[in-house]
Amino acid sequence: MTDQLEYARDDAGQPPSRFPPYASTLARSPSQPLVRIPQTLTETTGPSDWRRLMGPAMADLTTQHAGAPIGQRIVVSGRVLDEDHRPVANTVVEIWQANAAGRYIHAKDQWDAPLDPNFTGAGRAITDAEGRYRYVTVRPGAYPWKNHANAWRPAHIHLSLLGPAFATRLVTQMYFPDDALVAIDPIAAAVPEPFRQRMVSRFDLGTTEPEWALGYLFDIVLRGRLATPMGV
Repeated sequence: MTDQLEYARDDAGQPPSRFPPYASTLARSPSQPLVRIPQTLTETTGPSDWRRLMGPAMADLTTQHAGAPIGQRIVVSGRVLDEDHRPVANTVVEIWQANAAGRYIHAKDQWDAPLDPNFTGAGRAITDAEGRYRYVTVRPGAYPWKNHANAWRPAHIHLSLLGPAFATRLVTQMYFPDDALVAIDPIAAAVPEPFRQRMVSRFDLGTTEPEWALGYLFDIVLRGRLATPMGV
């Protein structure tokens, strides 16, 4: 078996497949040259009506249960754009995140932080004709992970985008502009500067709703010179 290989992406701002400070990439990065498999119709086509397939959007993660979740309510909005800055309509934006205490509802998440019975941490929005999406949630908390000594992940929201086919799924993370942990996080650091800033949202007073929720903007560019880093 050859040594671990590092595969370059089309855009210099995309993270490498192998980044030693992010320990799990050492085990999961390819160890052999990739084999290109020609795509068939099932990889290049998919549902034309996501709403009919998946049901209505679940764009408010704070109203999915009997009561309101604990934490700072936030509104996140933005646009999904292609490399020519054109809107990408009818794209599913899946959302998953930790709760305000930094804990996921997952059997393997057993660190000492409370679960919130009124917060599942999963939702989805669908872009409109102008590529716009919007969802309501609570700001997630930081949490420890065992990558290195005293390691804490910054507050973040995972976003998964589904385009015209299931094989076009892209995954990224959104960070917050006032979080000091981003600068020392190995996952964020896998993306070189200045491209790392493409994963950081912007506080927006216009999106903020008075006496109700803070607002953040986060545009997602699918590819090209200004592409949002994916696979992180």
